[in-house]
Amino acid sequence: MTDSSATVRPDRHAELAGGLAQVRSRIDDACAQAGRDRAEVTMIAVTKTYPASDVLALAGLGVTDMGENRDQEAAGKAAEVAAAGVRPRWHFIGQLQRNKARSVVRYADVVHSVDSVRLARALATATADRQEPLDALVQVSIDGDAARGGALPGSADPAAGLEPVAEAVADAPGMRLVGLMAVAPLGWEPERAFARLAEIADAFRAVHPGATALSAGMSGDFEIAIRYGATHVRVGSALLGMRPTLR
Repeated sequence: MTDSSATVRPDRHAELAGGLAQVRSRIDDACAQAGRDRAEVTMIAVTKTYPASDVLALAGLGVTDMGENRDQEAAGKAAEVAAAGVRPRWHFIGQLQRNKARSVVRYADVVHSVDSVRLARALATATADRQEPLDALVQVSIDGDAARGGALPGSADPAAGLEPVAEAVADAPGMRLVGLMAVAPLGWEPERAFARLAEIADAFRAVHPGATALSAGMSGDFEIAIRYGATHVRVGSALLGMRPTLR
């Protein structure tokens, strides 16, 4: 592995190191308060809009998991990072169009946003040539509003019901169903959102006992998500600072 710290300005490296120390401390405290083992919670550094040099610097600081939400940006960044001799675990966390499935599976280790049977099938086709299974989380709708995205819990909808989507993932030979992902709905307090998500996750694990991952919580609310069982928290601004303006 290359010395990734050499690829970023010293002041930026110090900024990232400081942000990382603060986030790790917050996660430690949240786990302690929830009575959970710190090893149960993975921090995903959400590096969307940030340069590959930041990914390399974070890897040099011991961060192993990186998250991206736009294939157009992520594919090139993953290639640049790999060319530098660094191979983090890439999580695709954004809304995914079916026509991007083949590109995403070339670099992503985990896809968090499988929310329809059609997308699950597109990913299954795209993973046919992978040597390792693609870990997949079903994105679930906490409030049951189909317009907001996410598979619908308790719904028998053959296209977007939570169980049909989960079964489509579980039945795909090139994929591995590992759990659920959710975003707190607009207008919901995090406490209410993550409490509801915990209920959905408990019912889901009764049917899929091996799917224990729960991706929930971002920079402003991940402590609450951890209290309600999150195993993966997606942290951007608290770690990397204010996001650059998209052009």
